This record gives sequence, C-alpha cells and structure tokens, in this order.
Amino acid sequence: MKNFSLFLFMVLPNILFSQKIFSTEYSSQSDINVFVVDYESQSDLKVFKVDYPSQSKGNEGLWHFVEYSSQSDKKIYFVDHKSQSDLNIFFVDYKSQSGWKTNSKRHLLY
Repeated sequence: MKNFSLFLFMVLPNILFSQKIFSTEYSSQSDINVFVVDYESQSDLKVFKVDYPSQSKGNEGLWHFVEYSSQSDKKIYFVDHKSQSDLNIFFVDYKSQSGWKTNSKRHLLY
C-alpha cells in the first residue's frame, strides 16, 4: 500500500497536468521537434491553446505554453520543415476539436 501511495503521489500529477509546454530557441534544448502543418488532415495531433495550466489536463492536445523551461512538462522546438519533426500538429479554434489522430505518437508527450 505504501508503494502504491508513493506511485500515485509521483505519477498522478504528471497524468493530470502533463501538457505544460515550453518552446525552446534551439532544437538541442527540446524533448521533441514539432512542425505546424497547414491542414488538419496532415497532423498527428490537433492542439488547442488554453489560458491556464489547470485547463491542460491529460494528453489530449490541450496545451498551456509556459514562460520558463522549469515550469514545463515538455520542451518543444518548432522546426521549419516537416521532415525534421517528431510530431506534426495543427492548431484548432475550439477545445472540443483537440485530440490525437496518430495514436502511435502519443508516447512523445508522456
């Protein structure tokens, strides 16, 4: 029971608040390279930018961009070419539109 409690204490916050994103200046500073595609059909993940960290629960494309690297769960670098990316995203206008299109890449944001 003690090990389970420790597990919940360490893992649960990352599950609940796992989409705090920091955009780096250099690829070498990032966890993943991201390319923003022109069309939803080209994306692996549809992303909606939320205003507050508390709105970025789970791994469903609800991203809150933070000001400092130390506040983030993932550091990303926006690349100029699709061939350089680990993940292709498309920014959507509504929260309900966010989500994964390519489940095989879901692990990149855990």
